[in-house]
Amino acid sequence: MPRTKQEILKLAKEHKVKFVRLWFTDVLGFIKGFAITINELEGALEEGMGFDGSSIEGFARIEESDMIARPDPTTFAIIPWRSGENYSVARMFCDIYEPSGKPFEGDPRFILKRNIAKAKELGYTYYVGPELEYFYFKDSNIPQPLDQGGYFDLAPLDVAQDLRSNTIMALESLGITVEYSHHEVASSQHEIDLRYDDALKMADNVMTYRFVVKEVARQNGVYATFMPKPLFGINGSGMHVHQSLFSAKGGSASGGKGEKNAFFDKNDKYHLSSVGKSYIAGLLKHASEITAVTSQWVNSYKRLIPGYEAPVYICWAQMNRSALIRVPMYKPGKEKATRIEYRSPDPACNPYLTFSVMLASGLEGMRKNYKLAGPANDNIYDMTARERELAGISSLPDDLLEAIKIAENSKLVREALGEKLFEYFIRNKKMEWDEYKAQVTQYEIKKYLPIL
Repeated sequence: MPRTKQEILKLAKEHKVKFVRLWFTDVLGFIKGFAITINELEGALEEGMGFDGSSIEGFARIEESDMIARPDPTTFAIIPWRSGENYSVARMFCDIYEPSGKPFEGDPRFILKRNIAKAKELGYTYYVGPELEYFYFKDSNIPQPLDQGGYFDLAPLDVAQDLRSNTIMALESLGITVEYSHHEVASSQHEIDLRYDDALKMADNVMTYRFVVKEVARQNGVYATFMPKPLFGINGSGMHVHQSLFSAKGGSASGGKGEKNAFFDKNDKYHLSSVGKSYIAGLLKHASEITAVTSQWVNSYKRLIPGYEAPVYICWAQMNRSALIRVPMYKPGKEKATRIEYRSPDPACNPYLTFSVMLASGLEGMRKNYKLAGPANDNIYDMTARERELAGISSLPDDLLEAIKIAENSKLVREALGEKLFEYFIRNKKMEWDEYKAQVTQYEIKKYLPIL
């Protein structure tokens, strides 16, 4: 992993790099960027590259549009499908700054760095491992599946094995470690799981993952989508996020020397420490507040309905996948694998902001010593509303409008995102809802036109 300007320039020369793509992310989680020639790379590493931020979602008004993109040397990688015998193309993620040299507070990457710093002040490193699901369709106009396969199916029902294999090879050539890949429950639905890593690197990896999945699909004449619910009546796509805190003494996600999993307690019934329990309690208490960020699109709430394995009810469990938070069962000798799985985010979220609000919720639970109620061991989908009420189990917001209203009044979300980004995000989501509610859908035409 390159760390210095000299190492970057050496690698660029060895790989015959002619162009470097400088990537960053807008507020909504879309990759933005521009390319520079190799002759500009040294200057970019020293001083950054100026650009007009006025047209980037959530960045700046026209009268304050000047921005500077400073490449992060640790993110240098060769783009495999743009590399040939004569020249190569590289990419680097950037941090965005104002001309004064101050970090730009509308930069999602900066927001995540700031929340990670709060965890480090308490002595912890934040690790995450997301499981992103997605669909392959014939094109982007009609959601027509490529196969009728199901969970863990192999050929001939899974026609996309080669697509996944090519995607994994591209990801690994970019330095991203993959753990699993398989066909998911729904027809033409797939999952590739990334190996646990620190939250900042993982957010960069999620952005790269989505880019690579779509690019490999395009090269093979099909379309990949991370839309949460593209088809009625079948499972939507989620991004279950495994997460844990380790003592911040360095090392890797696999557990370097001196690292200690702060969530593990060998003497507890569930092998959860008081830190882990308070962290879970924080996530549960603030779950509704952060849902506008973890499930940020109108379509996200078509996935978050009972059934279809979507987590709707705010509770935790070990084996019960109908709960919002799952704590995988402890395996002897695997103390470092103790973690929680937060199941409501979808793969179309902004990972920098999603990781930020989840971490902020957990840390709030730790600071205020929130108490964790017992696990929900029954299938919550089978419980009546009265039974859930008696058990103290509430639900996530029903739609984006409800989620926006709850988030707008959340001190935690406002502080986690920062005033500038928070205000823009809420304003943008309100605009999306207003646009959506004005639409006349095919459902309405089919149901009402013949009878009204």
